[in-house]
Amino acid sequence: MFNNNTLTCNIHTHFNLERAVRKNSRLPNLHNFGIHLRILLIVNLLAVLAAMLLSKEISEFFPLLAELSAVIQPIILMSMLSLYVLYPLLSKLNYWLGILVILLLELVISATVVVFLTRYFSFEAVSSPIRASVMAGVVTAIVLYYFYLQQRAYSPAIAEARLQALQARIRPHFLFNSINAVLSLIRSQPKRAESALEDMADLFRVLMAENRDLVPISQEIALCRQYLNIESLRLESRLNVTWQIDDMPPEALIPPLILQPLLENAVYHGIEPMPEGGEIVVAISTKHKELHINISNPYAPENDHHNGNKMALKNINERLKLHFDLEASLKSEAKNNRYNVHIRLPYEAK
Repeated sequence: MFNNNTLTCNIHTHFNLERAVRKNSRLPNLHNFGIHLRILLIVNLLAVLAAMLLSKEISEFFPLLAELSAVIQPIILMSMLSLYVLYPLLSKLNYWLGILVILLLELVISATVVVFLTRYFSFEAVSSPIRASVMAGVVTAIVLYYFYLQQRAYSPAIAEARLQALQARIRPHFLFNSINAVLSLIRSQPKRAESALEDMADLFRVLMAENRDLVPISQEIALCRQYLNIESLRLESRLNVTWQIDDMPPEALIPPLILQPLLENAVYHGIEPMPEGGEIVVAISTKHKELHINISNPYAPENDHHNGNKMALKNINERLKLHFDLEASLKSEAKNNRYNVHIRLPYEAK
């Protein structure tokens, strides 16, 4: 199905992605619980490593670790609190300027904490504000570099999602059938044919756009409705969609192209293999400041060809981790002749 042009497209996409990652690197979400948990773990692991390197004997390890912890924990707590409060401002800065501000903030906090503590306690490992600031600068650089590498590891999922979705759109299976369906309507129902062409144009425009930022879920649903309108031209009464979105907050922010690939899988793997068709159920609601998205479609084990489905789910899961870390999850299961996908993510609004 794919030719040299597709390979060339993949190569160009890879290099464009590398440039995009470097250009569009962003600070970690300092309002995210998972990010703060990782910071705690990394800093404390570095403290353990430092105590091991500075200890000449095993008997010195635990007293030294306790001394380092007595200084490090107040610095970590003050740092995380400060970064949490300042994150709305930091997120508006250029990436490297944000890094510089964080480094300077950590230097000031570390020096301040050590000056305060040394008035009442005596520390051998951290004896001066300058030494503490240098150590804090090194640790902060390591932590920020870790998040930079993590972002580079997950960022390809965004470009990959766009490439996979675009390739799916230009498959003969979708494109030819859609064009034929439109052609069949031009004379009998010109208004509907015109509307279908507009939906296809909008769909291609979104798929080929840069999709890095979160978008309102109402925008994603509008895109999904356009996609389903196109599919209904050929599937007609075989395709039934139930939207349970009365409790959905339209301003809730989600990664773009999250719902549409899932609905595409529901059509391709659930509706198409069944001569009688079936019903896709989309339920979206909020609970405990979380957004819950459930998509369910018919499932016949004898028509099981869910490899592509699993690839799409893996891609979406990586994108959720990129945006929300541990605060988002994706689960899927086949049960009672239905295939269900459940997405949980924090409720954020503009």
